[in-house]
Order: sequence, then structure tokens, then C-alpha cells
Amino acid sequence: MNIYVGNLPREANEEDLRQAFEAFGEVTSVKIITDRFTGDSRGFGFVEMPNNPEAQSAISDLDGKELKGRTLRVNEARPRRDARRGGRGGGFGRGGGGFGDKRRF
Repeated sequence: MNIYVGNLPREANEEDLRQAFEAFGEVTSVKIITDRFTGDSRGFGFVEMPNNPEAQSAISDLDGKELKGRTLRVNEARPRRDARRGGRGGGFGRGGGGFGDKRRF
């Protein structure tokens, strides 16, 4: 099960998350999302646990708990939308619409 972890403190690292979740069972991966340009944490991440009952237990016990002074938000991750396929619409690429297909410049 893929688990979303939000409201992470900036100083938290992947090992901190791994240790918190390993108390509930096997963890197969941990990823804190970082800003592409600065490399700083964006304040959220994902934890993958293969055993659903262990993952549910981790979600219910860790949601609302504190990590390094911040209250965590933990829940099952929603399926990812592929932003490269125009998930928000608009844009200037093929099929993106931009200013509209009928305008001439």
C-alpha cells in the first residue's frame, strides 16, 4: 500500500520516516518529495508497505502524531495523475489549448 505523509518538518529525512513506519511492519520504500530547483523538502512524502493490515495500522496510529515538532497527516495515497498528459488542462504543447487553436498571430 502506498501511504501519503504530509506536514513533514523540513529537517525530517527518509530514515526518520522509515523508523516511524517500521514500528508497524515491513517498509519497502520511503520517498520525501523535494523541490526540483532547491532540493529542499516540499513537506510531504510517500511510504510503501506491502502488508495492508500493517499499513492500515500505521496510518491510524501515525495520523495526528508529532514528528520533530510537526503534526503528521497520514492517509492512503490517491492514484497519481500524470501531469505530463495535461491533467490540469491548458498549456502550449500539442493538444494543450494555449490561447486556442483558431487564433492567428
